[in-house]
Amino acid sequence: MATFKKSTLTLAAVCSGAVFQSHQSHAAEPKVMEPAGSIPMLSVEDSLGTFELPPGYRLEPVLTEPQISEPVVCAFDGNGRMYVAEMRTYMQDADATGEQKPLSRVSLHEDTDGDGRMDKHSVFADGLLLPRLVLPLDDRVLIQETNTLDIFSYRDTDGDGVADEKELFFKGGPRGGNMEHQPSGLIWSMDNWLYTTYSAFRIRYNPGGAPLKEPTAANGGQWGLCQDNQGKPWFVNAGGERGPINFQQPIVYGGFNMNDQFEEGYKEVHPLVGIPDVQGGPKRFRPETQTLNHFTATCGQEIFRGDRLPEELRGDLLFSEPVGRLIRRSKVTVDDGVTKLSNAHPGSEFIRSFDPNFRVVNMVTAPDGCLYLVDMYRGIIQQGNWTKKGSYLRGVINEYGLDKNIGAGRIYRLVHEDFERGPQPKMLDESPAELVAHLEHPNGWWRDTAQKLMILRGDKSIAGALEKQALGSESVFARMHALWTLEGLGVLKAETVRKAMADEDPRVRATAVRTSEWLFKHGDDSLSSDLTKLAGDPDPQVVIQTMMTAKHLKLPEWKATVTAATTANISRGVQEIGRALAGDGGAAQKPASALTKAERASYQRGMKIYQSLCFSCHGEDGYGTVLPEEKNQRLAPPLAASPIVTGHPELAVKVLLHGLSGPVDGKEYPGEMIGMASNGDQWVADVLTYVRNSFGNGSSAISKSQVSGISKSVGKREEPWTEKELFAHSPHALDGCSEWKLSASHGKDSLVHAVDGKLDTRFTTSQSMAPGMWLQVELPETENISGMMLDAAGSKGDYPRGYKVEVSTDGKQWSKPVAEGKGTGPRTEIVFGQEVPARFVRVTQTGKNRLYWSVHQMEIWGR
Repeated sequence: MATFKKSTLTLAAVCSGAVFQSHQSHAAEPKVMEPAGSIPMLSVEDSLGTFELPPGYRLEPVLTEPQISEPVVCAFDGNGRMYVAEMRTYMQDADATGEQKPLSRVSLHEDTDGDGRMDKHSVFADGLLLPRLVLPLDDRVLIQETNTLDIFSYRDTDGDGVADEKELFFKGGPRGGNMEHQPSGLIWSMDNWLYTTYSAFRIRYNPGGAPLKEPTAANGGQWGLCQDNQGKPWFVNAGGERGPINFQQPIVYGGFNMNDQFEEGYKEVHPLVGIPDVQGGPKRFRPETQTLNHFTATCGQEIFRGDRLPEELRGDLLFSEPVGRLIRRSKVTVDDGVTKLSNAHPGSEFIRSFDPNFRVVNMVTAPDGCLYLVDMYRGIIQQGNWTKKGSYLRGVINEYGLDKNIGAGRIYRLVHEDFERGPQPKMLDESPAELVAHLEHPNGWWRDTAQKLMILRGDKSIAGALEKQALGSESVFARMHALWTLEGLGVLKAETVRKAMADEDPRVRATAVRTSEWLFKHGDDSLSSDLTKLAGDPDPQVVIQTMMTAKHLKLPEWKATVTAATTANISRGVQEIGRALAGDGGAAQKPASALTKAERASYQRGMKIYQSLCFSCHGEDGYGTVLPEEKNQRLAPPLAASPIVTGHPELAVKVLLHGLSGPVDGKEYPGEMIGMASNGDQWVADVLTYVRNSFGNGSSAISKSQVSGISKSVGKREEPWTEKELFAHSPHALDGCSEWKLSASHGKDSLVHAVDGKLDTRFTTSQSMAPGMWLQVELPETENISGMMLDAAGSKGDYPRGYKVEVSTDGKQWSKPVAEGKGTGPRTEIVFGQEVPARFVRVTQTGKNRLYWSVHQMEIWGR
């Protein structure tokens, strides 16, 4: 546990105004809070007195406990009614007791008298398991629960505010894993596809049939999702301490990031609450104030697209940092085709609170033109895998009594003194022709909802009005939405797109390029030459979109289009994204070792999992994510050349099943590896098959049966391993190889190089492989061994074409073969079926090849 700095500051003093007055302009200083064993739950009125916002802004309550409890998502239907997902079993104590019970719900709330507060309440869907996705359609609402990818449609047919009809909308199948590592943020994007975090695919409403499904790049998002005025989804990563990620271009075209997309110091945060309840431990808070120093739980993002807050806020990216009890506001700029983010309040934050229970987890632009904040209002914000007994967080929770603060929740409206709230919509009662007009609305929520409703109703009689709007509206946004609405209705014409490709605004031209994809996919390639010409457009974003569309459609001329674009346009965005597109011909990444067809399929599945989850801590290159403010510090240990990853399979399997805590190879890391057993044995096998054959690793695949066997042998373990404990209870490379006595049938003089620890030297037979060649090791004493590894990576073809392994305790009486097989690549791993006592180990060549038999490095695995 950390030693907490003492202070006389109490929450009561804050609320009384002795320390801070509400709504000052970023004038407050952070204060250390005493670990008195209890943090009070404040009334809404008292909590409002702890907030700091810029001049003119304030938060006002819309919906609070007892009407809601543990809210995580709010969404509005076409009539402005609010649906709230309530995770009522989330972390009701530090052990997550009862969390997996289906006692959560989605509630429905309505403001019937127009005073801005919800006064009519009902439970729309009850008995749910931690609902995480809510998307109102027309009179249907899509809901997805935890531990499944299935999405159901709920409908209230009798108007009592309670759903009485439930139908499967999308069959995704079961989903395991920690609840923080599952999809969230379901949005109907401007391109008429539905996106979530984690899932490397998008789905599309398909009248009369099952939703369409199309792959995307791994998005890297965790909790929350939004889109901007051009329909680009914005993802934010929490676990990897990244913040916004993959936001350069729509994720369907790839995950693009730039080295300088953040201003210097962007990931540093400035909280007011001095409580070090930080997953990363002491490295993640300032010792003098005990305040969080860096992103660690960013979530709930929203591009503000409303019309009832100051112009300065519109188009900004806002997201929450609930561990820091703050809201970050980011200015979004595009420079030379590159999107960049900066803190709109350098050295401070847009919204901060002294209330330790202020835990915003989602935000949304509302029908009234304001921004709504979903505050879980609770003590613990991390899931139980990070708060187990003995963990750093558990100690902080106990000292401050954070586990006692549960069962509340507030939804706030951000308002400004210079603006009034907008009117409540009645779109569910309007005709498609009336909905067309809403595409002109300055509030993005109105435009999105009108487009969605027109497509759901499928009335193609409005095509003429939409075409007129797409080509003649004074609103850029209306022209873009009209094009997408035509696309969604299936009535988009090539001539309309051709004219839009000549629009004076580059945003419309880029939209025209994107919507043309629908025509190409439906067999109309009449826009091929028009698309090629736009590779020479003067605006970088239009050029980038043209390159991405050509690649996405796999047009025969896509490479030529990219070459032409990067030759004609020297903007940095075109150059960098052009290189990224040209460098990826679309072929799947290949494993380092020779794998069977089934193992290659496992590898590909593991790659998708890694790119959507594991990369955030371990890095795209497998060497660990570098923390920007600490150039020599990585968030998690490297997987490349890791003895745990590439050693005996039992090591890596145990870590993935149960987690790993404490130092690794003598180094401390801010990140913590939690157990992933709940994802299932095949999931674990897939991930390990990928990481053991990537980043320069070339180890054997892991099978589901191997994982199952190791899991059963360990039993019902819950706590993570330490490195010392892991090696004490698992087979690993035996030490003391300098004391081994080696002999061989051929190449005796080079034997020392098999155990000298240098991959650039080797033992070699100096003649072609032939059956009967052997290599023998005599250990100093009898050991229980379970396998061995022969590494020929420096002479890739020199692995044994066939082998058998025999053991002996005296060098005279030899066992039957404890392992037989064929080498399939530079690294030959030989796993015995069971542990065997041995002092002598002999490997005999049973295959033949014109190449030599070589070993650059040899390991024998024991306990």
